[in-house]
Amino acid sequence: MARTTDALKMLDQRYKFDPVALDEERFHAQVALLIHDLREEAGLTQQELAERVGTTQSVISRLEDADYEGHSLQMLSRVAHALDRKITLTVDAEPAPTRRRRQLTGTRG
Repeated sequence: MARTTDALKMLDQRYKFDPVALDEERFHAQVALLIHDLREEAGLTQQELAERVGTTQSVISRLEDADYEGHSLQMLSRVAHALDRKITLTVDAEPAPTRRRRQLTGTRG
């Protein structure tokens, strides 16, 4: 398999047999990027945002980490409020992916 540095292609290769896990990873990456971009747009450091939210810089760093899976609606609401934003929730009309079982093939000797 050819190596790539494209993040989305890497995710597709890593989770090609598990579309649910791929969808979840993409979601976490999108949330992390959104927090990072909004913070930068506001001209704030992680420490400054942390002070506005009432938490620590390390918590903001975790929230901006694409691998972090602990985003809570309560914390996202606090971040949005600190950045003078509101959260809007939408549910996509497209069906969510479902887990497929891997087919194992082989012979017994």
